[in-house]
Amino acid sequence: MEAPMPYVDGFVLAVPKDRLDDYWKMARLGAEVWKEYGALSYVECIGDDTPYGELTSFPRAVQAKDDEVVVFSWITYESREKRDEVNAKVMQDERIKTPPADMPFDGKRMIYGGFRSVVEF
Repeated sequence: MEAPMPYVDGFVLAVPKDRLDDYWKMARLGAEVWKEYGALSYVECIGDDTPYGELTSFPRAVQAKDDEVVVFSWITYESREKRDEVNAKVMQDERIKTPPADMPFDGKRMIYGGFRSVVEF
């Protein structure tokens, strides 16, 4: 019998280059909190080869400006149920409550969603 594959929350967002240090500080705290409540992993990646496409692209998807960089991240959980449980706890944690004005990125341009894993090698 195959082991169940992880459930994944994925995120794509644009971060102003002059706010990257603030973002990484927020991400490190996020990783600590999510993992404390049961996330299996927490990964943050900075765009290094994200060309602006003619029709679609990561920068287009988040309306990245010239002074912004695309960040792609994901959090894994043992199941959708565990993800829902973890996120409910995280959303109540005072450590991650950041007023919208203090966010180091524009949350309205963030793309996110939950994904069921189907192939993993």
